[in-house]
Amino acid sequence: MEIPRGLDWWRDVPGGAAWLARLPRLAAECAEQWQLWIGPAFEGSHVSLVLAAERAGRPAVLKFSFPGGESEREADALSHWAGVGAARLLEHDAARSALLIERCLPGTTLWQVTDEEEANRIAATLLHRLWRPPPPSHSFRPLACEASRWAEELPVEWESMGRPFERALIQRAVEAVGELVATQAELVVVHQDFHGGNVLRAEREPWLAIDPKPLVGERAFDAASLLRDRRQELARDPAPERRIRRRLDQLTAEPGLDRERLRGWGIVHALAWGFSGQTLKVEQDMVACARWLAAA
Repeated sequence: MEIPRGLDWWRDVPGGAAWLARLPRLAAECAEQWQLWIGPAFEGSHVSLVLAAERAGRPAVLKFSFPGGESEREADALSHWAGVGAARLLEHDAARSALLIERCLPGTTLWQVTDEEEANRIAATLLHRLWRPPPPSHSFRPLACEASRWAEELPVEWESMGRPFERALIQRAVEAVGELVATQAELVVVHQDFHGGNVLRAEREPWLAIDPKPLVGERAFDAASLLRDRRQELARDPAPERRIRRRLDQLTAEPGLDRERLRGWGIVHALAWGFSGQTLKVEQDMVACARWLAAA
C-alpha cells in the first residue's frame, strides 16, 4: 500500500514515523476484520490516511487518524449524529484509530457550488441539523477548556516564532476568549472544522458533513470556519474585508447567530489553527483572515 506524500510531515512529529510505518499492517488487519476490499488513498490525504473501500459490494471509506489527535472523538460525533446531516459511522476500532464510514457519492464538495451565498445557505441548513446537545454521559472536550488553552499558548508560541505578525491580533484573540468562554449560550456538539471541503454531495441526503474534530460548545463557534473558507479566493479578492463582512452578515442571519460572538470566535480559531508549535510554521492566509475579521 502506498502512503500519500501529503502525510510525510508526520515524520517530523514525535511518533509520526512509527505510525506511518504501521499503516499498511493496520489496513490489512481492518480489511480482514471487517471483510473489506481496500482501494487507493483519496487524493488530498494530508492529515489522516483515507482509503477507498468496499464491503459486500457497498462503497465505504476506511480512515486512520494519528492516535490522540484532534480526530480522537470523531467516531463519537458520527455516532451522536447517527447519519442525520453527517456520514454514517459503520465500524470503529479505537485501538487502531480506525473508522469505516459511509462513502458519499458522488462526493463532490460544497466548494463546487460557485455561488458563495447559496453555498453558505446550504452550510447553515446543515449546521442546524448537526447542532444537538451532547448525551448526558459523553467524552467530548469542552470548547471552554480548548479556548482557555489557546489563550495561554498563543502568546508563548507567537514569541517563540519571532513575533511573526502584529501583537494586537494576539491580544484581540486572548481578550475574546476571556469574553466568550464565560458567556456561552446553549452547548451543543460542534463540528469545529466545518468548511466547504468537509461537506459532500451524497445520495442518501443532498449534502453530508464529514471529518469532525468535535467539541462541546456554543453554535457561534461552529460557523467560524466558514468565515475563512475559500481562502485562495479571498487572497485574490481586491476587497477581502468586504467579502468577510458579507459572510458575517449572512451567517448571522441564516443560522440566527450573534454577529460579534461569531466574529470573536472567528479571530480566535483562525489564530489557534493558523500557527502551531507542532508544525512550526505560520499559515499566513489564516493570520490574514484573523486580521480581516478584526477589521470587519
